[in-house]
Amino acid sequence: MVTSEQFFGRYGLCAIVSLLIILFIPGLVRVRAAEAESSWPYANETKQQRDTRMKWWREARFGMFIHWGVYSVPAGTYKDKQIGGIGEWIMNRGKIPVAEYKKFAKQFNPVKYDPDAWVRLAKTAGMKYLVITAKHHDGFALFDSKVTDWDIVDATPYGKDLLKPLARACRKHGIKLGFYYSQSQDWCHPGGAASGGHWDPAQGGDMDEYLRTIAVPQVKEILTNYGDLAVLWWDTPFKHMTKERADMLQPLVKLQPDILTNNRLGGKYPGDFTTPEQRIPATGLDYDWETCMTINGTWGYKSYDHNWKSTEKLIKNLVDIASKGGNYLLNVGPTSLGEIPQPSIERLKEIGLWMKVNGEAIYATTASPFSKLTWGRCTKKVRDKTVTLYLHVFDWPKNGKLLVPGLRSQVLRASMLANRQLLQAVKHKTGVIINVPDKPLDQHVTVIKLELKGPLNVKQELPK
Repeated sequence: MVTSEQFFGRYGLCAIVSLLIILFIPGLVRVRAAEAESSWPYANETKQQRDTRMKWWREARFGMFIHWGVYSVPAGTYKDKQIGGIGEWIMNRGKIPVAEYKKFAKQFNPVKYDPDAWVRLAKTAGMKYLVITAKHHDGFALFDSKVTDWDIVDATPYGKDLLKPLARACRKHGIKLGFYYSQSQDWCHPGGAASGGHWDPAQGGDMDEYLRTIAVPQVKEILTNYGDLAVLWWDTPFKHMTKERADMLQPLVKLQPDILTNNRLGGKYPGDFTTPEQRIPATGLDYDWETCMTINGTWGYKSYDHNWKSTEKLIKNLVDIASKGGNYLLNVGPTSLGEIPQPSIERLKEIGLWMKVNGEAIYATTASPFSKLTWGRCTKKVRDKTVTLYLHVFDWPKNGKLLVPGLRSQVLRASMLANRQLLQAVKHKTGVIINVPDKPLDQHVTVIKLELKGPLNVKQELPK
C-alpha cells in the first residue's frame, strides 16, 4: 500500500489532476445530461401527469390534417408541365426559382374560404382535432407574420390572416386546434434547408441566422396569438436540425403548457407521439403514435390527382389504426380559392355517418387483445373493471357464426352496436362463437359489442 504523501510525492501534479478527473468528471457529465434533458419540458413528469396531459389525444383517435398554401395555385403544373410528386412539393420538384414561385402568391386569393364550414365538416366526420400547415416548406405563412412579408397578409390580394378565424371556429365547435410548422426546410427564406440541396442562389444563407430571424420568432407568433393550441406538429428535421438548433425552438413549447408535440423537431427530442406517414404499423406500438394519410395521392391540392380512396377503405384504415392503439390524422388539400375538394367532402360525410353509429367503438378505446383476427379488427374499453370488446367485422361470416378466438371470459351481453339487437354467444373450445344475422347491418364495417364479466381472459399472447 502507498500512503497519500508517498503517492503525491511520487506522481506530483499529474496525480492531483487525475484524481480531480476521477472525482468530478462523472458528476459534470451527469449535470450536462440533466441540463439537456431538462430542456424537454416534460422530461421529469410522472406517468400520471403524462397520462393526464395525453388523455384527450388518446381518446380522440381521429383528426383532420389540412395542407394549404401558395402551392394550390399551380396545383401540380408548372410551365404547362405536370410536376411529379406531391402537390406541396412542386417548388422543390420543379426547381422553381424563388422569384418565380413568389409570383404565384398574387393568385392566391381564397375568397371562398369558410373556416366555420371546414370545422363543421371535421366535426361531422367525427374528428376531434384539426392540424393545419401554418407554414410549409415553401416558407409561406398562412398568418400575419411580423418578421417577413412572405405571408398571406403581405404577399397576396386576400390580405387577411387565415388562422385567426379558424381558431375561433374551432373554439366555437369544440374542436381542438393544432399548427404544423416546417422548422428546418424553408425554400424561400435565405438559409432555410432544402431536401436535395438548394437550386437557386437566392436560397443561400446561414441556417442559424434563418432560425434566429424567421423560425424562432414565427413559432413564438403562432404559440401566442391564437389562443390555446392542442398540437404543434414539426416536420422534416433532416440532418440540419442538430441538438443546438433544436434547442433554439424547443423551449418555446413552454408558451403553451398543455400542448402536445410530435417527434419531428430533431435534436433527438422524442416529442409526445410518433408519426408514421402514409402507412399503418403491422402491430401496435409501445408508445403513442399517429398515422397521417392522404385521401387521394397528395397532401397539397393537385388538380389532376383523382386517385381517391374509397369511403370503405378510409373507415377500415380508421378501425385498423384504433385497433392498434393509434390515431388517424386524415388530410384534405383545399384549392387556392379556399374550397375543400368535393370528393373529400363526400367521403368525410360518409365516414361521419358511420361514426355517428359506431363512434363508441373508436373513441377512448385501446388496442386489441388479439394478435390476429381473420375476419376484421377489435377495439377495447375498460371502465370500472368492466371490459367491453368491439368486434369490427370486415368479412361477414357466410355460415352465420363469428369465432372470437382464444376468448375465455364470460360474455354478459352480445349485441349489434347499430341497432342493439341481442346475439347469442356460445363458449367453444377454441374461444367464443357469436351467432350473427345473415347479412351485416353496414355496407362498410359492422360492429358487434361484447360486454364481459370479470377481467379479460384471452388465451393468446397480448401484443406488446
